Amino acid sequence: MPSKKIKVPDFYYQEMTAAGYRQIEDQIEALKKQRPEKIARLKAARALGDLSENTEYSTAKRDLRHLESRLRYLNKQLTYAKIITPQNTGKVGMGSTVELQYDDDDETETYTLVGRQEADILQGKLAFDSPLGKAITGLSAGDSALVAAPQGEYQVKVVSVRVNQDEVG
Repeated sequence: MPSKKIKVPDFYYQEMTAAGYRQIEDQIEALKKQRPEKIARLKAARALGDLSENTEYSTAKRDLRHLESRLRYLNKQLTYAKIITPQNTGKVGMGSTVELQYDDDDETETYTLVGRQEADILQGKLAFDSPLGKAITGLSAGDSALVAAPQGEYQVKVVSVRVNQDEVG
């Protein structure tokens, strides 16, 4: 019987940068290195005897389950990853680094627009689908946007847009 090819809709895919994809791969490799130790701990705890009152066994089993669960989650992230290559168009998009000026205090902050999995505001990585990310996507230097955030609206101005030349497609 011939196999039927099913097209997966685009909304299943998670957009991310190549750096975000590599970061997930690194996490998977680190977890795989921990796996033999967790299995050995589980075997050693099992050898202690009565499993119903064996805290070491329960803990080792839970830790291994957590590791396996995390590996499945990360592998699924890679399976449904759609790597976006930043384009040097002068407009804010996935992978571009943008300097923003907030109208209420005239301070500037720099963010790189990334996928939701790699977002970390403390490291300057802003999710493309966050309220701020949505508001500035497609803007050029000099453009302003009104950001509708959960705590209220605020105005930002795009000071500059640049793309890391190593990731330009």
